[in-house]
Amino acid sequence: MKLMFTIDKKYDKKMAKAFGFSKEALGKMDIQYKSLFPFLEKSKKLYQKSWNEINKEFSDYIEKKTGYKWFYPKYECVVSVTHRGVSNWGIVPKVVRHWKENPDFMRRIIAHELIISHYFEIHKRHYKDSGLKDGQIWALAEIAAFALTSLTKDVKKWWPWNVEYYTNHNYRHIVDLQNKLKPIFLKSKNFDKYIKAGIKLVRKYPDMSPRQK
Repeated sequence: MKLMFTIDKKYDKKMAKAFGFSKEALGKMDIQYKSLFPFLEKSKKLYQKSWNEINKEFSDYIEKKTGYKWFYPKYECVVSVTHRGVSNWGIVPKVVRHWKENPDFMRRIIAHELIISHYFEIHKRHYKDSGLKDGQIWALAEIAAFALTSLTKDVKKWWPWNVEYYTNHNYRHIVDLQNKLKPIFLKSKNFDKYIKAGIKLVRKYPDMSPRQK
């Protein structure tokens, strides 16, 4: 898998609409693109340089840990004027990341968004008969991304300053499930067992959603 950083105002605004941005806010994005474009270009180059240093190792790591190859040879990360981080729920191989971050610090969040997309692809292709709602799959994907970016020794090479399996995030409603899945992840040598355990547990949480408070 190769991740390429791009500037794509159309897609950035599409995600903004999906998140409920007003017409006024969308109009401000047009202004931002005009004034910030040189800095978006600079961030794109710096992000690409930093990510290239870990791309192959990270790509191989995810394939080894999940037991599934990446479903596309090329993924894109849109450098955004507004979104801190957005994954894709198994529709296109594209994620989004805010433009004004430290090029090395941003690695874990981009990895997190890529893993969410990868998890959705796995579920869509191999667990489509689970009967889970998209919100439930999202919760499991989010939790898997936390685990795969913090609970293994491999990740200490790529973001040693940020390897906490943190639960002080904005999605307070998934923390109970997240804590239940942590020991299962640590004990499971097979990622499919971890997925199946998650499917069983998340049935007790039928109304999961990233917009839930």
